[in-house]
Amino acid sequence: MPHKYILKSHFGAENNNFRINYKDDLNEEQFPIATAPGGPMLVIAGAGSGKTRTVTYRVAYLVESGVPLDRILLVTFTNKAAREMLSRVELLLKRDVKGIWGGTFHHVGNLILRRHAKEIGYQPNFTILDRADSKDLIDSCIAEAKIDVKARRFPKGDTLQAIYGLSLNTNRSIVDVIAYNYAQFEPMTEEIEGIFNLYVQRKRKNNLMDFDDLLYLWYKLLSENPAVAEKYAAKFQHIMVDEYQDTNLIQAKIIDALAARHRNLMVVGDDSQSIYSFRGAHFKNIINFPKVYPDARLYKLEVNHRSTPEILSVANTSITLAKEKFEKSLRTNRPSGQKPVVAGLTTVYEQSAFVAQRMLELREEGHSLNDMAVLYRSHYQSMEVQMELTKRGIPFEIRSGLRFFEEAHIKDVIAYLRVFHNPNDEISWGRILKLLPKIGPKTAEKVFQFLCQAGDPREAVIEEGVLKIIPGGGERMFKQFQALMAQLKEKIGKPAEMIKAVSESNYADYLKEQYPNYRERLEDLEQLGSYSTQYKSLEELLSSLALASGIESETIVGGKDQEQAKDGEACVLTTIHQAKGLEWKIVFVVWLADGRFPSYLSFNKEEEMEEERRLFYVAVTRAKDELYLLYPIIYSGYDGEVLMKVSRYLEELPSWAVEKWEIEEDNEEDLPVDLSQYHEVKIKGKDDFEAIDINELFK
Repeated sequence: MPHKYILKSHFGAENNNFRINYKDDLNEEQFPIATAPGGPMLVIAGAGSGKTRTVTYRVAYLVESGVPLDRILLVTFTNKAAREMLSRVELLLKRDVKGIWGGTFHHVGNLILRRHAKEIGYQPNFTILDRADSKDLIDSCIAEAKIDVKARRFPKGDTLQAIYGLSLNTNRSIVDVIAYNYAQFEPMTEEIEGIFNLYVQRKRKNNLMDFDDLLYLWYKLLSENPAVAEKYAAKFQHIMVDEYQDTNLIQAKIIDALAARHRNLMVVGDDSQSIYSFRGAHFKNIINFPKVYPDARLYKLEVNHRSTPEILSVANTSITLAKEKFEKSLRTNRPSGQKPVVAGLTTVYEQSAFVAQRMLELREEGHSLNDMAVLYRSHYQSMEVQMELTKRGIPFEIRSGLRFFEEAHIKDVIAYLRVFHNPNDEISWGRILKLLPKIGPKTAEKVFQFLCQAGDPREAVIEEGVLKIIPGGGERMFKQFQALMAQLKEKIGKPAEMIKAVSESNYADYLKEQYPNYRERLEDLEQLGSYSTQYKSLEELLSSLALASGIESETIVGGKDQEQAKDGEACVLTTIHQAKGLEWKIVFVVWLADGRFPSYLSFNKEEEMEEERRLFYVAVTRAKDELYLLYPIIYSGYDGEVLMKVSRYLEELPSWAVEKWEIEEDNEEDLPVDLSQYHEVKIKGKDDFEAIDINELFK
């Protein structure tokens, strides 16, 4: 069916009938994209290349070319992005463009499902459950199924929510998701499927949808109702999708259905920044786009407006080694700057001290802390940096989660230590007791009172007398708790060993069933154990932790005096995943050691290792002016000091691309006399690590 309008070629963009002078406003890469005549288009937008500007001008060009507003669909990954783009379009055109369909997949799905609710068995006034409401409904389904969560260690509502969401968004069965992503729940697969079916029934019966339904039911509506699919395929004459590398399978199928009629589909993204597979993002969507649309035109935005040439050299060098990619090479018009710095620090504590000291030096040179960020692969890798910045009074903002010592699992383990340091610590006793099945606040209070009356609570808790207070069904787990407490009693004075004992006990099972991200939480505990190796007593460790968590970072140390921080001035600490789309003048990337970045969990998994490389690329391209790539040489863990191998991403960089700094440390006398003792050391359980001669690193 022919279009009801004719879209001008890009040469028409200089027509006097246009309010905007596209040729002058856009660079030579952006102009042909914004003014293209139509058809399938894949835009590979490199980091910092002006993607938002290009999409904005594309929308404006469609409007000026006569495309009716309600025939344009702009899909973004945040409503904020859609509002920003459409607001810019209004400023460019000096007119209202509210008729354009713009927003997230979930937003657009909601609009369409409201109009066609009855076709999928719903009423148009359905309620959308937020995450908390969804969890509550799942918990209600568990209760209806008469599953004793505490006795069975059955997964909690939010964990089941994550399983169901991953299943829907990746178009995989519950069985497959559990087997691959949640193997600890495989014995309960049948019951989990039953809860899921009950959850679906309850939602439909009560006219409820959760966020995942807004995608899944939208896709189901289009795939099972050809007339509805044809209606919207005919309606949307031009479709634009931002951040296409982050779409999942369901989202890609929805877009294909909507674009089936006119095929004026422009997808914009960067294959090199596809880093969200854990959320269900499907890397192949962008890689296979030219196969799905063989007549698609490929455009590239390679002029980076953010970083110096030296920083881009590191990014380009690394991503060139990716196995699956669209060839591109970022370039910039910015003048040359400082080469990225690579530095190996003896320990993670020296690494953190370097970050803090360099921040203070840069601030003395006139930089604001707001211009600085510390990036890391996993949240636990921020612990020592948090401690060091707090100690020096350098304000910081955590964007990767709570401050380390505010995390629930960290507070749990510290509570175990506190009851052995102060046996009358009622709060800590209450915390660890309530972790056990069948023990609520009232029972925990009874147990604590019994322990105190018996004399030394640390002795009384491991004796049989306390079992008479424990409710029926909770005795078995309480006996295991007693065994752990007896073990901890033997390790007083060795805080690292105490932390290890807790993290290897049934508490690890508790984390697996309580939290979808239990692996990250176990890594946090390992890091806490590593940190504690420097303390010889519980009192020293607990005092240090209490002071660290109680100090407010309100001042910046400057010379002999303390200078009040400027209003709102603080550096940022964040995982790389959460840093995507952001930029800072000065970036520190820490823990660049093989097994930590890239993560050892990705070893021997080709697709995951490829994503780790893209993650490094994203980290590098956050920096505008200065980039510091840091790694610890020695790691003090439960099993003693272990040699870390420098990240493969640093080893791959040519010597001309970076500047290697040798850091003079104040505690050189603490280094081991015979460094050759580390020559054959490998990290326990991680056979993919290669041992290297540490003497070479100190030459």
